[in-house]
Amino acid sequence: MTLRREATMPFTYRREYRGPVRLVAFDWAGTIVDFGCQAPALAFVELFAKEGVEITVEQARGPMGIDKREHIAALLDDAEIAATWREEHGAAPTRAEGDRLFEQFHDIQVRAALDRAKLIPGVLEVVDWLRDRDVRIATNTGYFQAVLDAVLLVAAEQGLAADSNVCATQVPEARPAPWMLVTNMLETGVYPPAAVVKVGDTVPDIQEGLNAGAWTVGVVVSGNGVGLTQEELAELNRAEVAELAGRAREPLLRAGAHYTISTVADLPPIIEEIDRRLARGEMP
Repeated sequence: MTLRREATMPFTYRREYRGPVRLVAFDWAGTIVDFGCQAPALAFVELFAKEGVEITVEQARGPMGIDKREHIAALLDDAEIAATWREEHGAAPTRAEGDRLFEQFHDIQVRAALDRAKLIPGVLEVVDWLRDRDVRIATNTGYFQAVLDAVLLVAAEQGLAADSNVCATQVPEARPAPWMLVTNMLETGVYPPAAVVKVGDTVPDIQEGLNAGAWTVGVVVSGNGVGLTQEELAELNRAEVAELAGRAREPLLRAGAHYTISTVADLPPIIEEIDRRLARGEMP
């Protein structure tokens, strides 16, 4: 008797999620606190100034969004900064010096973050709107634990509390890896990734969300890309603000952001649109 082998067809399992958004995860500086993302940028400028090395705010902003230890390493790898370091110290910066700078950075960053931990206008209203829709609230950040702990206390005094808060030093690898957002999902019990929206003002924020399989929303005007306080923005005319916003929006879109908004206050219509897309069976 000859056994006959049946031809097999390849089988692909695809789960469709047609429910609403169930979790929104926010970045901190430039997204929900610290309009203009001043605290981390100015902290890096101060850190390097203590070493006799002047860096610009624009240089400090370049690697924004990643783990702060890696941010320092990226600044030391910058050709112009490395050249200035050699002139001041007589040799190129080493990884060991980067580690030393990171240790010195702790107190500088905590102080800077606390000084600029004011909630961005509209954040509390948007969080209330999301909670009315039974959406869980999470945060994650490139800050280390001491900064997150300090900022959480100040944010709570202003009325903000989230269901999950994760920082770069709590995971094996920070942005652009997905692990902080995955941890937010684990701690809130929300899945699949299509039910999740990541909101942030830097390219690593967008990459983190995409790598986790979530929807992504880039924050433009209040974030690192524009880098101005509300008072500084108020001194500009509409055309000037629009030009700055356009420049800040471009890298977020190039990184793959599904949407961009000026500030978190503009988020509700985006969530409604994502809900409609999910109902149609669309995925991030």
